[in-house]
Amino acid sequence: MPTLTAVLGDITTQRTDAVVNAANNAMRGGGGVDGAIHRAGGPAVLDDCIARFPHGLATGDAGWTTAGDMSATWVVHTVGPNYAAGQRDRALLTSCYRRCLEVAGEIGARSIAFPLISAGVYGWPLDDAIAAAVETLSSTATRAEAIRIVARDEDVHERVSGAIAQARR
Repeated sequence: MPTLTAVLGDITTQRTDAVVNAANNAMRGGGGVDGAIHRAGGPAVLDDCIARFPHGLATGDAGWTTAGDMSATWVVHTVGPNYAAGQRDRALLTSCYRRCLEVAGEIGARSIAFPLISAGVYGWPLDDAIAAAVETLSSTATRAEAIRIVARDEDVHERVSGAIAQARR
């Protein structure tokens, strides 16, 4: 059973085998976590996205690229549902977490850091985004030994920590 922890910090600086990118369908970079990962990883991340995902990636799916200049080895990209645009099927959100763990297993990643997928500009309600992440990451079989949920602000970090503690009971 992997260790699930909450971390306060920047996903691009995590010293894990893989970091998860909350990408858009085009897989060509964007704002939020996606933009931060592309900036931190440098042009190698975009080049690999173009090569591996010439037609983009479907919502709920995941795939990997190099992490470029980041300390991680890989970026596992996933496309979360855009709640603000009407994509409100929670199964698509939980699929993102499951698929990321599957992809991590395929590439041999033993440690992986996640943002809260769809909780930013895509507008998924924060409490449910946290619940979906913790429930799915706690219950999905994986080869990963260490799983982090990285929050950029203290309030979200405390809420994620609380949800993880509740899940352990």
